[in-house]
Amino acid sequence: MCCFHVYLVRPCLVFVCPEKVTTCDGNEASVHRLSCDVTVISVESTLYGRSDSETCSTGRPAEQLSNTECSLQGTLEILKSRCNGKRVCELNANVFQSSDPCPGTHKYLETTFTCLPACESCVHEINDDDIYVGQVITIHGGDYGRHDQTTCSYKRPASQLENILTLPVASCPILHSCNGQKSCTIYASNSVFGDPCVGTYKYLELAYTCECKCLKGRVCELNANVFQSSAAYPGQIIVVHSADYGRHDRTTCSYKRPASQLQNVYCSRPTKKVAESCNGRNSCTIYASNSVFGDPCHGTYKYLELIYTCQCKCLKRGCFTFILLRLTVGFHHMCKKKTPGAGK
Repeated sequence: MCCFHVYLVRPCLVFVCPEKVTTCDGNEASVHRLSCDVTVISVESTLYGRSDSETCSTGRPAEQLSNTECSLQGTLEILKSRCNGKRVCELNANVFQSSDPCPGTHKYLETTFTCLPACESCVHEINDDDIYVGQVITIHGGDYGRHDQTTCSYKRPASQLENILTLPVASCPILHSCNGQKSCTIYASNSVFGDPCVGTYKYLELAYTCECKCLKGRVCELNANVFQSSAAYPGQIIVVHSADYGRHDRTTCSYKRPASQLQNVYCSRPTKKVAESCNGRNSCTIYASNSVFGDPCHGTYKYLELIYTCQCKCLKRGCFTFILLRLTVGFHHMCKKKTPGAGK
């Protein structure tokens, strides 16, 4: 079996504005619907719980709205696995009711997402644009099967093109192994993904981006830490994607702390203060304390967690390189690392 090599040429750079969808809890007929017209969904953040007292408050007593620090863990992963890479995604908010993060509180499902442009990629040669420096692959979604009768149809009999059926493969471990890599090879075959339509000539369709690698940072309460862009790629700046002050487990930042200070693992306060202080800078010092972020859980020893990337200054925030890729055999994609003197 041969390997189909795919290389990225010039990216589709488009400024994308996030969209927000909110669905109130308690109505079985309510559908949480994300949709893009001609682009594809990329989930940025989501909340099942309550972060303010105004959203979905109509007709609700004050005691059901008072807890504004209610959040179900794992909601973001569920939304990403179901929706990323699709043009339309629907699910009922009631699917989260089996795990109630705050009994007695009226909750809602709120998702922020962007619609990313999709470019169909063929075999091309990598150019020397600086935009690829230090980037890695992130797969958002995919299907194995057939969506139409024209794609990958060359010299195929009509009987192999009639069945329009696909198998979602976003959760496939072999795809996850590509995330964070600069290059990845995948073979599109029944032995890898199963056969959703016997007798039909199929193809693998992936939606992925080349992005700067996400880094995780952590600062224990009453401590400070310095975050800086990588020395390997001088000139890059910090872009903070999320930050949370609280506690999610009993082991992080637990050294010499009594058990009573580690028990509350549902303590969370998302904050924009880190992004406001650090975005666009080469280096940033963060002090984790109640005086800076407030106290979401009195008596609990907390820590600050953040996810950030080091990006080239030439990249506009909110611009993405997004590719919709169709393959019949396999693919090899490389995120370009610029070599000295290239292009001269």
